[in-house]
Amino acid sequence: MNKAEASRRRLLDAGAVEFAEHGVAGARVDRISADARVSKAQLYAYYGSKEALFDAVLFDRVAVILGEVPLTPGDLPGYAVRLYDAYLADPRMVRLATWARLERTPVGHLFSAADEVPKVQAIAEAQRDGLINAALPPADVHSMVVALAMTWSPASITFTATAADPEADHERRRGALAEVVRRAFAP
Repeated sequence: MNKAEASRRRLLDAGAVEFAEHGVAGARVDRISADARVSKAQLYAYYGSKEALFDAVLFDRVAVILGEVPLTPGDLPGYAVRLYDAYLADPRMVRLATWARLERTPVGHLFSAADEVPKVQAIAEAQRDGLINAALPPADVHSMVVALAMTWSPASITFTATAADPEADHERRRGALAEVVRRAFAP
């Protein structure tokens, strides 16, 4: 990794912490640049604006989640549980998405609709193969599985789990989540 790439990486990491905590409006470029050990001038040269840096941070965190938790339409319960674990391991992703919804994109797709196409197609293929209830629109199946996986995430209005919770609680939640997804989308 060259010096510019290392600086961008530090900005993305510092930005993830700052934006997850304060949102776009509350985040401070001074804190991000200081934490990243990159000048404000460089931050603006790389990203152009605080909002563009936020978008880059959100895209980066989504890419991490997608890399760690690829969609497995033949095993939606397992996919949902792996999403639960990913959100538990890095709650910043959910917080960033929540801030994006509140401050940047209040309605419609949060991410590009084109990003959803491969996932929706994979679910549609699993429906054709008899693995998932074919009466449900594939895009809706994907949205509901993601939402179910977020039941105990920082976006929850009832209870937010943390990595510090007893493992027995996590196992109970994983089991309940897998069972609900299995039943909800069974053919």
